[in-house]
Amino acid sequence: MPLRSILLRTILLVTLAFAGAHFEGATAFAQEAQTQAAQTQAAAPAPVDTPFDQAAKEIEKAKTELVALQDSVKGNADNDDALVGLATKADELSRAVITISVNLRPRFDQIKNRLSEIGDPPKDGQPPEAEIVTQERNALAAERAQINAVTGDAENLSIAVTKLVNEIIEMRRRLFADTLFRRTEISVSVLDDAAGAFVHETGEFSQALSSWTSFVWKFKRFPLFAAIFLSLASALILLSGSYRLFGAYLRRDEAIENPSYIGRLSIAFWSTLIRTLALAVLLVTSFFFLNSFNVLRPDIAPVIGALFGTIGLVYFVGRFVNAIFAPHEPHWRLVRLSNLGARSIGYCLLAMAIINGLDYFFGSIGEAMGSPLVLTVVRSLIAALIIGMILIVASFGKPMLAKNGDPDAPGRHWPRGMAIILRVVGAGLIVTALAGYVGLARFVATQLIITGAVVATMYVGLLSGKAISRQESFGDTFFARFLTRRFNLGPVAIDQAGLLVGLAIYAVALVVGVPLILLLWGFHVQDLQLIAYRLFTEVKLGGISISLLGICTGILLFAGVYLLSRWLQRWLDSNVMARSHVDLGVRNSVKTGIGYLGVGMAAIIGVSSAGIDLSSLALVASALSVGIGFGLQNIVSNFVSGLILLVERPFKVGDHVVSGTAEGIVKRISVRATEIETFRKQSIIVPNSELINGLVGNWTHRNKIGRSEIPVSVSYDADPQQVMDILLELTAKIPLVMRNPEPQVEFLRFGPYSLDFELRFFLADMGDGMTVRNNLRIEILRRFKAEGIEIPLPQSDLTIHRDAAPVLANAAKERTDGQDDPKNKPIEDEERPVRQLRGRTADGLKS
Repeated sequence: MPLRSILLRTILLVTLAFAGAHFEGATAFAQEAQTQAAQTQAAAPAPVDTPFDQAAKEIEKAKTELVALQDSVKGNADNDDALVGLATKADELSRAVITISVNLRPRFDQIKNRLSEIGDPPKDGQPPEAEIVTQERNALAAERAQINAVTGDAENLSIAVTKLVNEIIEMRRRLFADTLFRRTEISVSVLDDAAGAFVHETGEFSQALSSWTSFVWKFKRFPLFAAIFLSLASALILLSGSYRLFGAYLRRDEAIENPSYIGRLSIAFWSTLIRTLALAVLLVTSFFFLNSFNVLRPDIAPVIGALFGTIGLVYFVGRFVNAIFAPHEPHWRLVRLSNLGARSIGYCLLAMAIINGLDYFFGSIGEAMGSPLVLTVVRSLIAALIIGMILIVASFGKPMLAKNGDPDAPGRHWPRGMAIILRVVGAGLIVTALAGYVGLARFVATQLIITGAVVATMYVGLLSGKAISRQESFGDTFFARFLTRRFNLGPVAIDQAGLLVGLAIYAVALVVGVPLILLLWGFHVQDLQLIAYRLFTEVKLGGISISLLGICTGILLFAGVYLLSRWLQRWLDSNVMARSHVDLGVRNSVKTGIGYLGVGMAAIIGVSSAGIDLSSLALVASALSVGIGFGLQNIVSNFVSGLILLVERPFKVGDHVVSGTAEGIVKRISVRATEIETFRKQSIIVPNSELINGLVGNWTHRNKIGRSEIPVSVSYDADPQQVMDILLELTAKIPLVMRNPEPQVEFLRFGPYSLDFELRFFLADMGDGMTVRNNLRIEILRRFKAEGIEIPLPQSDLTIHRDAAPVLANAAKERTDGQDDPKNKPIEDEERPVRQLRGRTADGLKS
């Protein structure tokens, strides 16, 4: 083979080899790129839903839940407990639907603002706009339409949920009424059936109880004792803490023969409330721990719960009877009953409570054992009859205190109206029960006892709060003496603390009593929870929605921002501007401006946090501007001046001020005018703008310290130094006169007939000035008389010349012309000026 062909073949093979290698590398690179792209695509996160997509999904979910709730309501129309739970779920669904609309509102506002910025599309004949602007407007309009559609669905769904809630409320109301007014035929056969059912129920319950007790003793002994120990510990902790805080109000001191009204009320309220709550904690925790440790079987648990409820009811009524009627301690009694009357009424109430409790307890046994309805009806019938007869018998008693006030003496009959009420109620219970309305009779009997006891206890609590909050009444209590010793509080602080304690007692009485009454009248715990939630989160006043929680948050934020601004104000004034040697006027202006700014910011933040729409303030501002334009400048000026006076407080109520022709005590400062009462008890109404624009003197601006002066004049024969020493000595004996600054005496002048001094001293309270000055003047006069210092009267020297006598005689003769006795008259007239002159000399003139 020629060399040339060999070389060509070699070059061709090498070229093909390089091409193959390049093709394989490209193929491998492409495969690797595809693999990386697939991995990147797999690792990339799924697209995130927009707020609109999330809202649409939540709307669909809410519609599904609404359909399920509607089906459940139809299936449980006769079950009140199930309807309560469904109502709670419906309320939660309603709040969730409202939240969907609220979450879309910010995006809707953004779209609205952006569309306003873009403006409307150009009309015919106008220059066309950019394509990108048109696309943005169309996209925003489409999104706004979608949001409107979702918001409309949410509103319709909210209306449907509200309708469902109203239907549930109506069902529960109708079910409650049907239960109360359900009539059962009362006959001998019914009583026979009930007797047989009672025997059968007693046997089954005895067997179930014995099997349960043997099971617990063999297998649940340790959990039983652990539950009892934990419940006892909880009750003892509450009771011991209560005794430490309210020990003086839980026990009656037998050594006190005539306890105060506040003491009787306080012991009656707190002893009933705290001891009942301690027993309730014991019973509730016992049931909780027994159930948590699996000690109770499903058939025994409701019976044990009913037993604990009966024990709590009877104990509460017993404590109430002992607190209000005090059968064996007449000096602690809150009602005017004799000893025999207090014991008899107390026994009647306790007996009715026991009967009601046993009816409830045996009813729970019947429900657990699956007893027939006839047994429950007959049992409630017997309880209603017994309670009715007790009321009728009690109406014929003589429980009222005798006229002589002796509790051991035979009492008097009930007031006529009260006796009639007891008989009517008792007869009504008997007739209602015998007529077949056993449920209504049982409900009325229960409310008479339990609700009556709760209301009476609440009333005693409210009376206790009222008595304690009365002015100068709290200081005599044990708690007030403790506060005085512990915190060294004065009478004013103790009186203010009494007001707070009274309000706290009001709150305790209402918070404890109102829920109990609602529970007794058919409400469930879920209902109370829902009411409390709405009260703290949403309260509607017309078109405004506020919440107590928001209001409390707003108050706290206002206080925090206000205190922060005050701290910044003091820090800038005492550090920055003081070190920079800023002028005092500038410092005061900056300090005042920061104070106003801090108050304004605190008010805005607090109001916004409280949930109040600030747009209403804009309406008020616009209304004020319109009013100013129509001639309300003076009113607005007075209004703003009043705000300045209230915030800046150049004077306050009780200050002694001088403004123009008005001087007196400030009685009231309103946003329009200020009332000043003069010392002649005349009320002067001064517009606030005059007080802002004019000069106002305030004698008690910073404090009530003021200077008093007493001018003293003595004769020229007195020793000036002795006079000054006497004045200072007498002033030093007055306790109300301040020692710093010291009293001073100034020798004012040499008068025309006396030496003039002025005693000057300072008083801590200018209101004592008149009393101190009067007492000092009296003491000065006494001391001057004892020291022989004369206080001169005005003097004048009169000289009579003898040549004036004929002139006086002629004048007297002319005056006596025409008189009946001209011989004697001139002599009398001539001597009259001399006598007159002597008389005036006796009055202090020297001739």
